[in-house]
Amino acid sequence: MASAYYEFYRGSSIGMALTDSLDELITSGAITPQLAMKVLQQFDKSLADTMVKQVKTKTTLKGHLHTYRLCDDVWTFIVKNPSFKMESSDIVTAPRIKIIACKNGDSLDGPKK
Repeated sequence: MASAYYEFYRGSSIGMALTDSLDELITSGAITPQLAMKVLQQFDKSLADTMVKQVKTKTTLKGHLHTYRLCDDVWTFIVKNPSFKMESSDIVTAPRIKIIACKNGDSLDGPKK
């Protein structure tokens, strides 16, 4: 398997900034497209690993589930008027959010023996 990590973090603001920077470096001839792809694959891996290992805060979510779907073992939820209550009792709200839930990297490789 070439890459066992999902690429959806590339759509985040930091992922888009990285992609833009890599495009500029390719255009200027500073790096090859192959190197840029390796950088993006490492970004996918590093961000996924960091989310699993470093993010420990628990939160409670309330809102209106507008849409949900399952495609290729990836769940997508659209929630309107969500309210997140953090462990610290802080509350964060937004007009709309998209939650993407998928198997972690260990699950993608199949069961361990």
